[in-house]
Amino acid sequence: MKEISVTELKELIDKGENFQLIDVREPGEFQAANLGGELIPLATVPQNVAKFSKDKMVVVHCRSGKRSGDAIRFLETNFGYTNLYNLKGGILAYKAEIDPSLNP
Repeated sequence: MKEISVTELKELIDKGENFQLIDVREPGEFQAANLGGELIPLATVPQNVAKFSKDKMVVVHCRSGKRSGDAIRFLETNFGYTNLYNLKGGILAYKAEIDPSLNP
């Protein structure tokens, strides 16, 4: 599974790169703190496969990286995705390294 660091994600955001950011946490977690991505909770990924782009880089994240990894494995195994990146350490790492004001 491909991974991206929080520093690399921040660079993509700052440069205005064309990529998709998907958060697979639950709605309450998303409301408490988010990175501006689209919310698709892990349990709903099978019903929302079409929302994951195949035409550009897709960064998937959760709190620590486990749920996003599960989502990526599911999509790669069952739907042949090759453009998915797991945010290493999830939003917790983003808080620790980039934005301490987040309260995930």
